[in-house]
Amino acid sequence: MMSSTPTLRFNLPTILTLSRVFMIPVFIVLAPEHPAAGAVIFTLASVTDWFDGYLARRMGAVTKFGIIMDPIADKFLVISALVLLVDMVRLPVWIAAALIIREFLVTALRAVALSKGIIIPAETGGKIKAALQYIAIVCLILGGELLGLDLYDLGMVLMYTALVLAVTSGVKYTISFWKAL
Repeated sequence: MMSSTPTLRFNLPTILTLSRVFMIPVFIVLAPEHPAAGAVIFTLASVTDWFDGYLARRMGAVTKFGIIMDPIADKFLVISALVLLVDMVRLPVWIAAALIIREFLVTALRAVALSKGIIIPAETGGKIKAALQYIAIVCLILGGELLGLDLYDLGMVLMYTALVLAVTSGVKYTISFWKAL
């Protein structure tokens, strides 16, 4: 008799998703002492977040594993970066806590919906929040100045904007969840 457990199929999108998870420890080790290298690793990992989903849809390689693992890998990356930035004293703990709580809330709602066969798609505000958050994290890791621009200040402005979008999109996800049930 065949098992009902889904089989993990290794395709390019799945490999990219898993590579994001494997880049996290490298990022965490490098960033404090070598911010430029940490920023490069974080940027590469962030790009895989967009690229794996794009390829999965384009190649017709969307899998249950990918649907579940892609947002989890994204959350691991972002939460790791937020905790690291707090440890590096570049981000106030309350901002990191608010963003992490939002990530857990939205992930939990999407997981419950998925268990009922309901897919709550990513919403535009959440996608913009993620993009701003990624850029903010890179700016905060690098700190300093680039082309006359204070990267820390830019990172904080982007992070505050991402926080507002996180709360707004979190409320929208919650409303979508209750409507879908």
